Amino acid sequence: MPDTVVAAVDLGASSGRVMTGRLAGSSAAPRQLELREVHRFPNGPVPVLGTLHWDILRLYSDLLDGLRAAGRGTELAGVGIDSWGVDYGLLGPDGALLGNPVHYRDARTSGLVEEVLARIPAAELYAATGIQQLPINTIYQLRAAARAGQLDGAATLLLIPDLLAYWLTGEAGAEVTNASTTQLYDPRARAWAWEVIGRLQLPRALFPPLRQPGTVTGTLLPGLAAGPGLAGLPVIAVGSHDTASAVVGVPAHGPDFAYISCGTWSLVGMELAQPVLTEASRAANFTNETGVDGTIRYLRNVMGLWLLQESVRAWAEAGPAPDLGELLAAAAQAEPLQVVVDPDDPAFLPPGDMPARIAQAAQRTGQQPPADPPATVRCILDSLALAYRRAVGAVQELSGREISVVHVVGGGARNELLLQLTADACGLPVIAGPVEAAALGNVLIQARALGAGPGDLDGMRSLLRATQQLRRFEPAGSAAAWAAAEHRIRG
Repeated sequence: MPDTVVAAVDLGASSGRVMTGRLAGSSAAPRQLELREVHRFPNGPVPVLGTLHWDILRLYSDLLDGLRAAGRGTELAGVGIDSWGVDYGLLGPDGALLGNPVHYRDARTSGLVEEVLARIPAAELYAATGIQQLPINTIYQLRAAARAGQLDGAATLLLIPDLLAYWLTGEAGAEVTNASTTQLYDPRARAWAWEVIGRLQLPRALFPPLRQPGTVTGTLLPGLAAGPGLAGLPVIAVGSHDTASAVVGVPAHGPDFAYISCGTWSLVGMELAQPVLTEASRAANFTNETGVDGTIRYLRNVMGLWLLQESVRAWAEAGPAPDLGELLAAAAQAEPLQVVVDPDDPAFLPPGDMPARIAQAAQRTGQQPPADPPATVRCILDSLALAYRRAVGAVQELSGREISVVHVVGGGARNELLLQLTADACGLPVIAGPVEAAALGNVLIQARALGAGPGDLDGMRSLLRATQQLRRFEPAGSAAAWAAAEHRIRG
Protein backbone atom coordinates (compact mmCIF):
# COMPACT_ATOMS: atom_id res chain seq x y z
CA MET A 1 0.00 0.00 0.00
CA PRO A 2 1.44 3.44 -0.88
CA ASP A 3 2.28 5.90 1.85
CA THR A 4 -0.39 8.39 2.90
CA VAL A 5 0.73 12.02 3.21
CA VAL A 6 -1.41 14.78 4.70
CA ALA A 7 -0.79 18.42 5.60
CA ALA A 8 -1.33 19.55 9.20
CA VAL A 9 -1.79 23.27 9.78
CA ASP A 10 -1.02 23.93 13.47
CA LEU A 11 -1.54 27.52 14.62
CA GLY A 12 -0.40 28.72 18.02
CA ALA A 13 -0.65 32.07 19.75
CA SER A 14 2.99 32.93 19.00
CA SER A 15 3.75 30.95 15.83
CA GLY A 16 2.23 28.70 13.21
CA ARG A 17 3.52 25.93 11.04
CA VAL A 18 2.47 23.70 8.18
CA MET A 19 3.76 20.14 8.48
CA THR A 20 3.41 17.02 6.40
CA GLY A 21 2.62 13.75 8.11
CA ARG A 22 3.51 10.50 6.38
CA LEU A 23 2.09 7.13 7.39
CA ALA A 24 3.79 4.06 5.93
CA GLY A 25 2.48 0.51 6.03
CA SER A 26 -1.04 -0.90 5.91
CA SER A 27 -4.02 1.03 7.23
CA ALA A 28 -4.59 -1.70 9.80
CA ALA A 29 -1.02 -1.58 11.10
CA PRO A 30 1.01 1.44 9.93
CA ARG A 31 4.65 0.98 10.89
CA GLN A 32 5.93 4.51 10.53
CA LEU A 33 4.64 7.97 11.37
CA GLU A 34 6.86 10.84 10.34
CA LEU A 35 6.45 14.61 10.51
CA ARG A 36 8.25 17.18 8.38
CA GLU A 37 7.98 20.92 8.85
CA VAL A 38 7.60 22.68 5.51
CA HIS A 39 6.70 26.21 6.56
CA ARG A 40 6.91 28.11 9.86
CA PHE A 41 5.79 31.67 10.47
CA PRO A 42 5.36 34.07 13.39
CA ASN A 43 2.02 35.00 14.90
CA GLY A 44 1.03 37.55 17.49
CA PRO A 45 -1.24 40.45 18.38
CA VAL A 46 -1.43 43.56 16.20
CA PRO A 47 -2.53 46.72 18.07
CA VAL A 48 -4.76 49.03 16.03
CA LEU A 49 -6.20 52.17 17.66
CA GLY A 50 -6.07 50.60 21.09
CA THR A 51 -7.49 47.18 20.13
CA LEU A 52 -5.47 43.97 19.78
CA HIS A 53 -6.25 42.03 16.60
CA TRP A 54 -5.04 38.89 14.87
CA ASP A 55 -3.58 39.44 11.39
CA ILE A 56 -5.85 36.77 9.97
CA LEU A 57 -5.17 37.55 6.31
CA ARG A 58 -1.44 37.10 6.80
CA LEU A 59 -2.10 33.81 8.60
CA TYR A 60 -4.23 32.68 5.67
CA SER A 61 -1.51 33.71 3.22
CA ASP A 62 1.08 31.75 5.21
CA LEU A 63 -1.28 28.76 5.32
CA LEU A 64 -1.51 28.82 1.51
CA ASP A 65 2.27 29.19 1.17
CA GLY A 66 2.68 26.19 3.45
CA LEU A 67 0.19 24.09 1.48
CA ARG A 68 1.97 24.85 -1.76
CA ALA A 69 5.29 23.91 -0.18
CA ALA A 70 3.77 20.69 1.19
CA GLY A 71 2.40 19.74 -2.23
CA ARG A 72 5.71 20.00 -4.05
CA GLY A 73 7.00 16.55 -4.86
CA THR A 74 4.13 14.62 -3.23
CA GLU A 75 0.42 14.04 -3.65
CA LEU A 76 -1.36 15.21 -0.52
CA ALA A 77 -4.35 13.17 0.62
CA GLY A 78 -5.83 15.81 2.93
CA VAL A 79 -5.34 18.92 5.04
CA GLY A 80 -6.56 19.70 8.57
CA ILE A 81 -6.33 22.89 10.65
CA ASP A 82 -6.02 23.27 14.41
CA SER A 83 -5.54 26.46 16.42
CA TRP A 84 -6.17 28.13 19.76
CA GLY A 85 -9.77 28.53 20.94
CA VAL A 86 -12.31 31.26 21.80
CA ASP A 87 -11.45 33.79 19.07
CA TYR A 88 -13.63 34.21 15.99
CA GLY A 89 -14.44 36.13 12.84
CA LEU A 90 -17.85 37.43 11.80
CA LEU A 91 -19.14 37.01 8.25
CA GLY A 92 -21.73 39.21 6.60
CA PRO A 93 -24.64 37.84 4.55
CA ASP A 94 -22.39 37.76 1.47
CA GLY A 95 -19.80 35.62 3.28
CA ALA A 96 -17.27 38.45 3.57
CA LEU A 97 -15.28 38.95 6.77
CA LEU A 98 -16.60 41.99 8.65
CA GLY A 99 -13.35 42.81 10.45
CA ASN A 100 -10.10 41.36 11.70
CA PRO A 101 -10.69 38.98 14.63
CA VAL A 102 -9.95 40.53 18.02
CA HIS A 103 -7.20 38.94 20.12
CA TYR A 104 -8.34 37.24 23.32
CA ARG A 105 -5.86 39.33 25.35
CA ASP A 106 -7.62 42.55 24.34
CA ALA A 107 -9.16 44.46 27.24
CA ARG A 108 -12.65 44.76 25.70
CA THR A 109 -14.08 42.04 27.98
CA SER A 110 -13.15 43.93 31.15
CA GLY A 111 -16.16 43.92 33.48
CA LEU A 112 -18.27 41.71 31.23
CA VAL A 113 -17.94 38.57 33.34
CA GLU A 114 -19.99 40.34 36.00
CA GLU A 115 -22.52 41.55 33.42
CA VAL A 116 -23.08 38.05 32.03
CA LEU A 117 -23.29 36.48 35.49
CA ALA A 118 -25.95 39.02 36.43
CA ARG A 119 -28.09 37.50 33.66
CA ILE A 120 -27.06 33.87 34.19
CA PRO A 121 -25.73 32.98 37.66
CA ALA A 122 -22.35 31.27 37.64
CA ALA A 123 -23.71 27.94 38.88
CA GLU A 124 -26.35 27.85 36.14
CA LEU A 125 -23.86 28.79 33.45
CA TYR A 126 -21.45 26.08 34.57
CA ALA A 127 -24.22 23.47 34.73
CA ALA A 128 -25.14 24.33 31.14
CA THR A 129 -21.66 24.55 29.61
CA GLY A 130 -19.10 23.11 32.06
CA ILE A 131 -16.55 25.76 31.11
CA GLN A 132 -14.30 27.56 33.56
CA GLN A 133 -14.68 31.29 34.00
CA LEU A 134 -12.09 33.16 31.98
CA PRO A 135 -12.58 36.71 30.67
CA ILE A 136 -11.15 35.59 27.31
CA ASN A 137 -14.06 33.18 26.63
CA THR A 138 -16.11 33.74 23.48
CA ILE A 139 -19.26 34.38 25.51
CA TYR A 140 -17.73 37.57 26.95
CA GLN A 141 -16.18 38.61 23.65
CA LEU A 142 -19.61 38.38 22.02
CA ARG A 143 -21.19 40.50 24.75
CA ALA A 144 -18.48 43.11 24.09
CA ALA A 145 -19.16 42.92 20.36
CA ALA A 146 -22.92 43.25 20.93
CA ARG A 147 -22.44 46.34 23.12
CA ALA A 148 -20.32 47.91 20.37
CA GLY A 149 -22.92 47.16 17.68
CA GLN A 150 -20.53 44.79 15.93
CA LEU A 151 -23.11 42.00 15.64
CA ASP A 152 -25.41 44.21 13.58
CA GLY A 153 -25.40 42.82 10.07
CA ALA A 154 -23.36 39.74 11.02
CA ALA A 155 -24.69 36.48 9.58
CA THR A 156 -22.23 33.80 10.75
CA LEU A 157 -19.67 33.35 13.52
CA LEU A 158 -16.67 31.17 12.65
CA LEU A 159 -13.91 30.26 15.09
CA ILE A 160 -10.38 30.69 13.75
CA PRO A 161 -9.79 27.20 12.25
CA ASP A 162 -13.34 27.12 10.87
CA LEU A 163 -12.83 30.54 9.28
CA LEU A 164 -9.65 29.40 7.54
CA ALA A 165 -11.32 26.16 6.41
CA TYR A 166 -14.22 28.23 5.05
CA TRP A 167 -11.84 30.27 2.94
CA LEU A 168 -10.35 27.03 1.60
CA THR A 169 -13.65 25.36 0.74
CA GLY A 170 -16.53 27.86 0.83
CA GLU A 171 -18.29 25.61 3.39
CA ALA A 172 -19.12 27.04 6.83
CA GLY A 173 -19.41 25.03 10.02
CA ALA A 174 -18.20 24.71 13.61
CA GLU A 175 -16.00 21.79 14.67
CA VAL A 176 -17.09 20.64 18.13
CA THR A 177 -13.78 20.56 20.02
CA ASN A 178 -13.27 24.26 19.39
CA ALA A 179 -16.96 25.14 19.72
CA SER A 180 -16.85 23.67 23.22
CA THR A 181 -14.35 26.35 24.34
CA THR A 182 -16.83 29.18 23.72
CA GLN A 183 -18.90 28.75 26.94
CA LEU A 184 -21.86 28.58 24.54
CA TYR A 185 -21.84 24.79 23.99
CA ASP A 186 -23.60 22.05 26.00
CA PRO A 187 -21.22 19.06 26.50
CA ARG A 188 -24.04 16.73 27.53
CA ALA A 189 -26.40 17.48 24.65
CA ARG A 190 -23.40 17.89 22.33
CA ALA A 191 -25.09 20.91 20.81
CA TRP A 192 -24.98 24.67 21.08
CA ALA A 193 -26.27 25.81 24.48
CA TRP A 194 -29.37 27.43 22.98
CA GLU A 195 -30.88 28.48 26.32
CA VAL A 196 -27.70 30.36 27.26
CA ILE A 197 -27.56 31.94 23.82
CA GLY A 198 -31.19 33.03 24.16
CA ARG A 199 -30.80 34.47 27.65
CA LEU A 200 -27.91 36.61 26.42
CA GLN A 201 -30.00 37.72 23.42
CA LEU A 202 -27.38 36.59 20.94
CA PRO A 203 -28.68 35.91 17.41
CA ARG A 204 -29.20 32.14 16.97
CA ALA A 205 -28.40 32.44 13.26
CA LEU A 206 -24.80 33.35 14.10
CA PHE A 207 -24.03 29.81 15.19
CA PRO A 208 -23.30 27.43 12.28
CA PRO A 209 -23.93 23.67 12.11
CA LEU A 210 -21.59 21.57 14.25
CA ARG A 211 -19.05 19.16 12.76
CA GLN A 212 -17.32 16.13 14.23
CA PRO A 213 -13.55 15.51 13.95
CA GLY A 214 -12.89 13.36 10.91
CA THR A 215 -15.58 15.01 8.77
CA VAL A 216 -14.54 15.92 5.23
CA THR A 217 -15.82 19.49 5.05
CA GLY A 218 -15.09 20.10 1.35
CA THR A 219 -12.31 20.26 -1.17
CA LEU A 220 -9.86 23.03 -1.96
CA LEU A 221 -11.51 25.67 -4.15
CA PRO A 222 -10.26 25.53 -7.75
CA GLY A 223 -8.62 28.93 -7.59
CA LEU A 224 -6.46 27.78 -4.67
CA ALA A 225 -5.44 24.43 -6.17
CA ALA A 226 -3.03 25.75 -8.78
CA GLY A 227 0.00 24.31 -7.00
CA PRO A 228 1.23 20.75 -7.53
CA GLY A 229 -0.39 18.06 -5.40
CA LEU A 230 -3.36 20.24 -4.40
CA ALA A 231 -6.10 19.60 -6.99
CA GLY A 232 -9.21 18.18 -5.33
CA LEU A 233 -7.51 18.18 -1.94
CA PRO A 234 -9.98 17.21 0.84
CA VAL A 235 -10.18 19.56 3.82
CA ILE A 236 -10.80 17.45 6.92
CA ALA A 237 -12.10 18.67 10.27
CA VAL A 238 -9.66 17.44 12.91
CA GLY A 239 -9.65 18.19 16.63
CA SER A 240 -9.53 21.83 15.59
CA HIS A 241 -8.76 23.09 19.08
CA ASP A 242 -5.03 22.51 19.31
CA THR A 243 -5.37 20.92 22.75
CA ALA A 244 -7.90 18.42 21.38
CA SER A 245 -5.37 17.37 18.75
CA ALA A 246 -2.57 17.41 21.33
CA VAL A 247 -4.50 15.06 23.63
CA VAL A 248 -4.93 12.65 20.70
CA GLY A 249 -1.14 12.94 20.39
CA VAL A 250 -0.51 11.88 24.01
CA PRO A 251 1.24 8.46 23.84
CA ALA A 252 -0.57 7.10 26.91
CA HIS A 253 -1.06 3.43 27.72
CA GLY A 254 -4.34 2.97 29.54
CA PRO A 255 -6.68 5.58 31.02
CA ASP A 256 -4.93 6.55 34.28
CA PHE A 257 -2.88 9.45 32.99
CA ALA A 258 -2.83 13.19 33.30
CA TYR A 259 -1.66 15.39 30.47
CA ILE A 260 -0.03 18.78 30.37
CA SER A 261 -0.17 20.39 26.96
CA CYS A 262 2.53 22.94 27.59
CA GLY A 263 3.00 25.98 25.37
CA THR A 264 2.04 29.64 25.67
CA TRP A 265 -0.80 28.23 27.78
CA SER A 266 -0.60 25.06 29.81
CA LEU A 267 -3.66 22.81 29.81
CA VAL A 268 -3.57 20.35 32.71
CA GLY A 269 -6.14 17.59 33.01
CA MET A 270 -7.46 14.12 32.28
CA GLU A 271 -9.45 12.48 29.51
CA LEU A 272 -12.90 11.44 30.74
CA ALA A 273 -15.99 9.80 29.27
CA GLN A 274 -18.46 12.28 30.84
CA PRO A 275 -18.29 15.91 32.01
CA VAL A 276 -17.91 16.74 35.70
CA LEU A 277 -20.48 19.46 36.43
CA THR A 278 -20.43 19.49 40.23
CA GLU A 279 -20.33 22.62 42.33
CA ALA A 280 -16.88 21.56 43.58
CA SER A 281 -15.66 21.40 39.99
CA ARG A 282 -17.02 24.87 39.27
CA ALA A 283 -15.44 26.27 42.42
CA ALA A 284 -12.09 24.77 41.38
CA ASN A 285 -12.48 26.45 37.96
CA PHE A 286 -12.10 23.25 35.96
CA THR A 287 -13.39 23.09 32.42
CA ASN A 288 -15.14 20.37 30.41
CA GLU A 289 -14.12 20.75 26.79
CA THR A 290 -15.13 18.23 24.16
CA GLY A 291 -12.42 15.95 22.85
CA VAL A 292 -12.15 13.58 19.92
CA ASP A 293 -14.49 10.56 19.83
CA GLY A 294 -16.90 12.05 22.35
CA THR A 295 -14.34 12.27 25.15
CA ILE A 296 -14.17 15.15 27.62
CA ARG A 297 -11.01 17.16 28.14
CA TYR A 298 -11.41 17.80 31.84
CA LEU A 299 -8.75 20.38 32.55
CA ARG A 300 -7.64 23.62 34.04
CA ASN A 301 -5.92 26.41 32.13
CA VAL A 302 -2.62 27.57 33.60
CA MET A 303 -0.97 30.69 32.20
CA GLY A 304 1.95 28.61 30.89
CA LEU A 305 5.18 29.59 29.17
CA TRP A 306 3.67 32.98 28.36
CA LEU A 307 5.41 34.27 31.50
CA LEU A 308 8.79 33.12 30.19
CA GLN A 309 8.14 34.31 26.62
CA GLU A 310 7.12 37.79 27.76
CA SER A 311 10.07 38.00 30.16
CA VAL A 312 12.54 37.16 27.40
CA ARG A 313 10.88 39.73 25.15
CA ALA A 314 11.12 42.41 27.86
CA TRP A 315 14.81 41.69 28.45
CA ALA A 316 15.50 41.80 24.71
CA GLU A 317 13.83 45.21 24.45
CA ALA A 318 15.88 46.56 27.36
CA GLY A 319 19.26 45.36 26.07
CA PRO A 320 20.94 42.53 24.19
CA ALA A 321 18.60 39.60 23.60
CA PRO A 322 19.33 36.90 26.19
CA ASP A 323 20.19 33.36 25.16
CA LEU A 324 17.36 31.16 26.42
CA GLY A 325 19.59 28.10 26.75
CA GLU A 326 22.03 30.01 28.93
CA LEU A 327 19.18 31.41 31.04
CA LEU A 328 17.77 27.91 31.63
CA ALA A 329 21.20 26.54 32.52
CA ALA A 330 21.72 29.33 35.04
CA ALA A 331 18.21 28.83 36.41
CA ALA A 332 18.94 25.14 36.97
CA GLN A 333 21.80 26.16 39.27
CA ALA A 334 19.70 28.68 41.22
CA GLU A 335 18.33 27.86 44.65
CA PRO A 336 14.97 26.07 44.28
CA LEU A 337 11.66 27.50 45.50
CA GLN A 338 13.16 30.77 46.73
CA VAL A 339 10.42 32.85 45.12
CA VAL A 340 7.10 31.55 43.79
CA VAL A 341 4.06 33.31 42.36
CA ASP A 342 0.66 32.24 41.09
CA PRO A 343 0.92 32.02 37.27
CA ASP A 344 -2.84 32.53 37.03
CA ASP A 345 -2.72 35.98 38.63
CA PRO A 346 -4.77 38.19 36.24
CA ALA A 347 -1.92 40.70 36.29
CA PHE A 348 0.07 38.32 34.07
CA LEU A 349 -2.54 38.05 31.30
CA PRO A 350 -1.83 41.14 29.14
CA PRO A 351 1.44 41.77 27.27
CA GLY A 352 3.93 43.98 29.08
CA ASP A 353 6.89 44.05 31.44
CA MET A 354 6.57 40.55 32.87
CA PRO A 355 9.69 40.60 35.10
CA ALA A 356 8.38 43.73 36.84
CA ARG A 357 4.97 42.12 37.37
CA ILE A 358 6.58 38.99 38.80
CA ALA A 359 8.58 41.16 41.22
CA GLN A 360 5.40 42.97 42.27
CA ALA A 361 3.55 39.67 42.80
CA ALA A 362 6.39 38.41 44.99
CA GLN A 363 6.27 41.57 47.08
CA ARG A 364 2.50 41.29 47.54
CA THR A 365 3.03 37.91 49.23
CA GLY A 366 5.90 39.08 51.43
CA GLN A 367 8.72 37.57 49.35
CA GLN A 368 11.94 39.11 48.11
CA PRO A 369 11.67 39.61 44.32
CA PRO A 370 14.01 37.61 42.05
CA ALA A 371 17.41 39.29 41.92
CA ASP A 372 18.29 38.77 38.24
CA PRO A 373 17.02 37.11 35.02
CA PRO A 374 18.14 33.55 35.96
CA ALA A 375 16.37 33.89 39.31
CA THR A 376 13.27 35.17 37.50
CA VAL A 377 13.34 32.18 35.15
CA ARG A 378 13.71 29.82 38.11
CA CYS A 379 10.77 31.56 39.80
CA ILE A 380 8.64 31.09 36.67
CA LEU A 381 9.47 27.38 36.30
CA ASP A 382 9.10 26.61 40.01
CA SER A 383 5.77 28.45 39.96
CA LEU A 384 4.54 26.56 36.88
CA ALA A 385 5.47 23.22 38.45
CA LEU A 386 3.62 24.26 41.60
CA ALA A 387 0.54 25.18 39.54
CA TYR A 388 0.73 21.79 37.80
CA ARG A 389 0.90 20.13 41.23
CA ARG A 390 -2.29 21.91 42.29
CA ALA A 391 -4.11 21.01 39.09
CA VAL A 392 -3.03 17.35 39.08
CA GLY A 393 -4.11 16.96 42.68
CA ALA A 394 -7.44 18.66 42.06
CA VAL A 395 -8.30 16.73 38.91
CA GLN A 396 -7.92 13.43 40.76
CA GLU A 397 -10.09 14.59 43.64
CA LEU A 398 -12.81 16.06 41.41
CA SER A 399 -12.97 13.18 38.93
CA GLY A 400 -12.62 10.38 41.49
CA ARG A 401 -9.83 8.84 39.40
CA GLU A 402 -6.20 8.23 40.34
CA ILE A 403 -3.27 9.15 38.13
CA SER A 404 -0.18 6.99 37.73
CA VAL A 405 1.78 9.11 35.23
CA VAL A 406 1.86 12.63 33.83
CA HIS A 407 2.43 13.14 30.10
CA VAL A 408 3.88 16.48 29.01
CA VAL A 409 3.50 17.34 25.33
CA GLY A 410 4.07 20.48 23.30
CA GLY A 411 6.93 22.96 23.43
CA GLY A 412 7.40 22.50 27.17
CA ALA A 413 8.46 18.89 26.53
CA ARG A 414 11.85 20.34 25.48
CA ASN A 415 12.41 22.10 28.81
CA GLU A 416 14.29 19.54 30.93
CA LEU A 417 14.32 21.73 34.03
CA LEU A 418 10.55 22.24 33.92
CA LEU A 419 9.99 18.53 33.30
CA GLN A 420 12.05 17.47 36.32
CA LEU A 421 10.41 20.13 38.50
CA THR A 422 7.00 18.87 37.38
CA ALA A 423 7.87 15.30 38.37
CA ASP A 424 9.20 16.54 41.71
CA ALA A 425 6.20 18.76 42.43
CA CYS A 426 3.56 16.19 41.43
CA GLY A 427 5.37 13.22 42.98
CA LEU A 428 4.69 11.25 39.80
CA PRO A 429 6.77 10.09 36.84
CA VAL A 430 6.65 12.43 33.87
CA ILE A 431 6.86 11.20 30.28
CA ALA A 432 7.89 13.98 27.92
CA GLY A 433 7.00 14.09 24.26
CA PRO A 434 6.13 14.36 21.57
CA VAL A 435 6.79 18.05 21.16
CA GLU A 436 4.57 18.19 18.08
CA ALA A 437 1.65 16.36 19.70
CA ALA A 438 -0.97 18.69 18.21
CA ALA A 439 0.33 18.20 14.67
CA LEU A 440 0.55 14.44 15.20
CA GLY A 441 -3.00 14.29 16.52
CA ASN A 442 -4.12 16.37 13.53
CA VAL A 443 -2.39 13.91 11.16
CA LEU A 444 -3.83 10.82 12.88
CA ILE A 445 -7.44 12.06 12.68
CA GLN A 446 -6.98 12.83 9.00
CA ALA A 447 -5.42 9.43 8.38
CA ARG A 448 -8.33 7.65 10.04
CA ALA A 449 -10.84 9.66 7.99
CA LEU A 450 -8.97 8.56 4.85
CA GLY A 451 -8.92 4.90 5.94
CA ALA A 452 -5.15 4.97 6.31
CA GLY A 453 -4.62 4.98 10.08
CA PRO A 454 -5.65 3.33 13.34
CA GLY A 455 -9.38 3.33 13.97
CA ASP A 456 -9.44 4.35 17.65
CA LEU A 457 -7.51 6.40 20.19
CA ASP A 458 -5.79 3.36 21.70
CA GLY A 459 -4.45 2.41 18.28
CA MET A 460 -3.28 5.93 17.56
CA ARG A 461 -1.46 6.14 20.89
CA SER A 462 0.13 2.73 20.39
CA LEU A 463 1.52 3.97 17.07
CA LEU A 464 2.88 7.09 18.79
CA ARG A 465 4.65 5.02 21.46
CA ALA A 466 6.24 2.90 18.73
CA THR A 467 7.40 5.79 16.54
CA GLN A 468 8.08 8.87 18.69
CA GLN A 469 11.03 9.67 20.93
CA LEU A 470 9.93 9.90 24.58
CA ARG A 471 11.82 10.68 27.81
CA ARG A 472 10.97 9.75 31.40
CA PHE A 473 11.64 11.83 34.52
CA GLU A 474 11.29 10.30 37.97
CA PRO A 475 10.24 12.39 40.99
CA ALA A 476 12.83 13.46 43.55
CA GLY A 477 13.11 16.03 46.31
CA SER A 478 10.87 16.93 49.22
CA ALA A 479 7.07 17.04 49.03
CA ALA A 480 7.13 19.20 52.17
CA ALA A 481 9.17 21.88 50.37
CA TRP A 482 6.53 22.13 47.65
CA ALA A 483 3.75 22.31 50.23
CA ALA A 484 5.59 25.12 52.03
CA ALA A 485 6.03 27.00 48.75
CA GLU A 486 2.32 26.70 48.09
CA HIS A 487 1.64 28.27 51.48
CA ARG A 488 3.90 31.24 50.62
CA ILE A 489 1.93 32.03 47.45
CA ARG A 490 -1.21 32.39 49.51
CA GLY A 491 0.55 34.87 51.74
